[in-house]
Amino acid sequence: MLEIQDKRFKTAVLIFCPLGDASKIWIRDYQEIDLRTLQDVTDTKGVEFEDFCLSRDLLMGIFEKGWEKPSPIQEASIGVALSGQDILARAKNGTGKTGAYCIPVIEKINPAIKKIQALVIVPTRELALQTSQICVELSKHIKLKIMVTTGGTDLRDDIMRLNGSVHMVIATPGRILDLMEKGVADMSNCKMLVLDEADKLLSQDFQGILDRLISYLPKERQIMLYSATFPMTVTEFMQKHMRKPYEINLMEELTLLGVTQYYAYVQEKQKVHCLNTLFRKLQINQSIIFCNSTQRVELLAKKITEIGYSCYYIHSKMAQNHRNRVFHDFRQGNCRNLVCSDLLTRGIDIQAVNVVINFDFPRNAETYLHRIGRSGRFGHLGVAINLITYEDRHTLRRIEQELRTQIEPIPKAVDPKLYVADFQIVEDEDNNKTNAN
Repeated sequence: MLEIQDKRFKTAVLIFCPLGDASKIWIRDYQEIDLRTLQDVTDTKGVEFEDFCLSRDLLMGIFEKGWEKPSPIQEASIGVALSGQDILARAKNGTGKTGAYCIPVIEKINPAIKKIQALVIVPTRELALQTSQICVELSKHIKLKIMVTTGGTDLRDDIMRLNGSVHMVIATPGRILDLMEKGVADMSNCKMLVLDEADKLLSQDFQGILDRLISYLPKERQIMLYSATFPMTVTEFMQKHMRKPYEINLMEELTLLGVTQYYAYVQEKQKVHCLNTLFRKLQINQSIIFCNSTQRVELLAKKITEIGYSCYYIHSKMAQNHRNRVFHDFRQGNCRNLVCSDLLTRGIDIQAVNVVINFDFPRNAETYLHRIGRSGRFGHLGVAINLITYEDRHTLRRIEQELRTQIEPIPKAVDPKLYVADFQIVEDEDNNKTNAN
């Protein structure tokens, strides 16, 4: 039996039961969908977490988190990271990249040394909070001191925490650099640096910041880059800061295998009506609806509420504490639909999301890839639906070509087997009953 489950949501459970004639029907009927869906996270070489010679306490944290076996990116990355070699890793969103670096980093930290030994840089506060939570859960039997520091929070609190013992820091670039330059964050023992969502960190938004940040680290250090896509600037960064990095590329197909992609041609004025139709016809566990501007996010959220559906919204211009509350409540399942800008496209892992709707079609392939990666997380099923206007038609074809994918016209009825895990379990049970009779 192979089981992938999220304890918070029943619909995120997929089960294969290779027993009896009924299971043969299950495999025959669903093999094309399910094996394709799970391949991103189960197409491994049979390595177990125990094979990496991890400490007993860390293994306990891994298994208590529900991680039974390493995903392909974890299998390819953990051993290399433990050896101390620099890493440049490309893997799809939702395939376990966070665990690929958190596990070896935690293993290599010496709890007896009360200084910062590892620094993880991420582009957004939300991703920093999520990453820190994973690290805390994995290391709970090791008793590491893990600190999160991001912009928009009280600098004095960070200074007070750094006066105590901290083993690992997860941070956004600007805030940790500020603490370094103030002489508060001592990086003299920090020999591990991880850049998660490295494509964003190497973009113009953070130009120059990483160079200054790395100058505070020891010369003998390990740098690990993880992302789904890499810009041209990665070559310059590698030549400047990395030493013969071990390259991992699990991106033979750029889009997640578990995400079925559709488009619907609409006029701008028809979009809300089309969205209403999708809400009525789709079996939505949770959905994320993307707009291209903060103003349109708020307007659409208001429209969705007016037509009778519960809805949260979030964008970068909201107060930080408000964003935190919305993100937390949505992740807890308090609301089914979330309208947002591209703030939530990077690394955010909400496994209950099975539907992504591009109310506004993105302008480039990179943004599209990150958006649809919010569904189909870690082997689960998902569907991405794009509302396309006449002006979007050329962008649609260009993105298809760049990502080497095919976005099909939406059918009158979307097959629930493509995006509703619970539907498959019920059908299998029905098959078993039929065969039993």
